Order: sequence, then C-alpha cells, then structure tokens
Amino acid sequence: MFKMKLQNIFFIFILISIKTILANNDESDSTSDEDHSDLDDYNTRVSENRLAAQMFSALEHYKQEDPVGFPNAPIADPMDIPDIKKSLGMAVLNMKQVKAYGLSKFRVKHVNVDLNKLKAGVIVQLDNLNVLGRYTLSSFLSKAEGPFTVVLKNVIVSGNASLEVRLDGKLATEKTNIDITFSDMTMDFQNLGFLGAVFQSIINSAPNLVFDSMKPFMIKEADTKIRNEIDTNIEKSLGDYRFPNSISPLDMAIAEGRRKVRDMGYDPFDVTDYNRTVGIFSVKMSKTWITGVSSFYRVGDVVLKMDNNTVSTRVQVGTQAIKGASQWEISVGHGMITRIGHVHFTVQHIRVTLELSQPLDTRKRPIINDLQIDLGNIQVRCDGAGTFDYVMEFLVNVLPNILRYQIMDAIENPIKMRLQEKLNQIDVERAIKENLYKFEKMGGDFRFDFKF
Repeated sequence: MFKMKLQNIFFIFILISIKTILANNDESDSTSDEDHSDLDDYNTRVSENRLAAQMFSALEHYKQEDPVGFPNAPIADPMDIPDIKKSLGMAVLNMKQVKAYGLSKFRVKHVNVDLNKLKAGVIVQLDNLNVLGRYTLSSFLSKAEGPFTVVLKNVIVSGNASLEVRLDGKLATEKTNIDITFSDMTMDFQNLGFLGAVFQSIINSAPNLVFDSMKPFMIKEADTKIRNEIDTNIEKSLGDYRFPNSISPLDMAIAEGRRKVRDMGYDPFDVTDYNRTVGIFSVKMSKTWITGVSSFYRVGDVVLKMDNNTVSTRVQVGTQAIKGASQWEISVGHGMITRIGHVHFTVQHIRVTLELSQPLDTRKRPIINDLQIDLGNIQVRCDGAGTFDYVMEFLVNVLPNILRYQIMDAIENPIKMRLQEKLNQIDVERAIKENLYKFEKMGGDFRFDFKF
C-alpha cells in the first residue's frame, strides 16, 4: 500500500510540475459537509478515472513527431494580465486589457526528477508569446492611444520544486522557483503620431517593460498553483501517513520492497532441482537455496530525466552478502558408482548499474543503454568428493576472484543482449493501459505486472 502511494506521489510530482508551471487558477471545488465518507470515495473514483483518461490522452499525444502542449493541461490561454502603469520620466505609459496568447503551445524540453531528494526541474519552451492590449502614452506635449502588440520569441520557462518531510512527519512542498526568459522580441504600437518620434527611445524599451510587468504576475500564479496542487494531491494520496525524518521516502519504499521480497518467498529462495545426463555420466543438484536476495539497497541517487521526448534513468543497486548451498550427486553407469556431497558458497556482494531509456512514443520499446555488473569475492566450501574437494575449492576460490573483472566484462554484453530481447517483447502501450485498468479496480492494492 505504501509503495503504491509513493508511486502516486512521484507521478503527481512530475505531472504537476509540467502542467502548472504556466497555469492560472482553476475554479475551486466545493464540497458539502454531508456524507463526507461517500463523497471521498466518489472523488477517489473520479480521480482514478481522470488519471486513466489523461494517461490515454498523453499516450496518443506523444505519438506525434513534434508534440506541442499537453492534453487537458489547465493553462489559461489567453491569460489576463493586470493593468500596467509606468512612469517614464516625461511621460506616463498605461496598458490595459492586456492578454497573453500562446501559453498552451509549449514544448516540454527537459525534465529532471531526483526521487531521493524529492526535487523536480522542468524546462518548457514557447516559440512565440503574443501580448495584445491597448495603451495610452501621455506627456505634457501630447497624448497617444491605441492597440499594441508585443511578440516574445523563444520563450523559456524553467521551474523547480522540492518536497520535504515536515516536523509532524507529513510530506509537503518545501519550495518552488520559476523563471521566464526570452531571446528576441518585436513590437507594434499603433497611432503614436508625434510621440512616436519624440519618445522613440521610450517605446523601444516597451517590450521589456511589458515583459517585466507580466513576469511577477505569471510567476506568482504558477508558484501558488504548483504548491496548492502538490500539497492537495499529497494529502489525498497519503492521508495521515507520516514519514520519519531520519530516512528519505525513497529509502522507505526500498525497505518496503525488501520486506515484500521476503513475504513473497524469494528470500530464502529455493532453486528448482537440476538434472543433466551426458552419456554414462549423470549430475543432479538438489535442495539448492539462496539467501540474501532481499538485502538490496540503492547506491547513489535515483534520477529520472526527459530529453528529446525520451525518459531515461540510471540506477545502481547493490546487495550485501549472498549465500547459498546445494546437494550434488554424481553417478556413473546409471547408478553403478555414485558420490553425494554438499557445496556452500558466499558472494561478498553484487552491484548492478543499469541505464535504461524509454521513448514517450510507447509504440517504441525500452532500450538498455548500459549495463555494468560488479561481483565481490567468491568463497566455496565443498565436501563429499574427497581430495577433489580441495581442487574444486582452489579452482573456484582463487581463479574467479583473480579473473572476476575479466569474467564480468565477458558476460555483461550477453546478459545485456538477453535482457534487451526480453524488453523487446513488451508492448509498452498495452502494458500501461492494462495496468491503469487494474489500478482503477484495485486502487491501493494495485501492483504493476509487466509480463514478458
């Protein structure tokens, strides 16, 4: 349950950062004090259905070669800008009925989410931001008024948000930071007449004036929206769940994963018996078990990135000592000569570094960009083979430890190719849709199940 809730928070954290960085305030929801329990259940079902519908829309949206905007993003387009009044020395400039057009035509250029530090950064780009309105320019010499247009080109909006565990143990927005820049601008103030020549330098600064006057308003709106949306969704998803201040929510999720592995019976793990016969020789491995599988932990930060409409992550996972044992049996001549013995082994640690990417166009398959495996010292103890036990222990304890780096380099690429073959069998779009349907039905009891 906790793991599912944490996944919801990470998804909300990413989605809200993208959708609301330019957003205006939506209409506030009102609820009745009567029958709150039924209303909460209804709202939960509506939220789940809305999430599924929005995900389906996003899947179709990112099948485009150049996806612009985001389906159902609550962005005010046009956005109303408060009246602007500015003293320009010998003149006063008033701008009214100001509206900004083109806010919904954005491209998400970059996303960076640190799941350990609970920080997200988003960069979106607008080709053009058109600002239209009416102006009045007054001086002691004359007065001019009429419509005006300012076009801001290559507008870049960057935003950062972070979460924190408060003293009461609840997760909440810690801080947000938003900035807006542009590379070029053009303007057209009509009906300037005589003032156009006299105050040309003033008018040349008007685009900066308009932008600098709009910027605080837009940033304030986006900041308020991001904080409210994140905190509201956290409250709905986690309720009164409280986190300790001594461990990050990601590490809590990993600890929950370790417990889940044990509960599912994978630690200790019983290996299926192995039988192999070649001619008159027969080998059997039975009663094989491995323990320590659930001792995995993260190494370094876990960061999700999105560039060029492709999501990528680099994850490094390590384990503590892996131990195991097996009973072996070797027979010759269909049982005429049989030897039985036991083998015990210990691997100091296993560390795996995996770099994986997935295009947002889910018709494409995930790609393993890098795979590195680090194996710790190996120790083996044998009995039952007499003098040959010492030979086997020498061969396993000495040679693999001396050559383990060469061995790992040799097997990494075949393992990578085999895993890639498995990933190529996944229909990502179908898997997402099927699991979203399960999520609607199961809610907090839902578990991802990507079958190969």
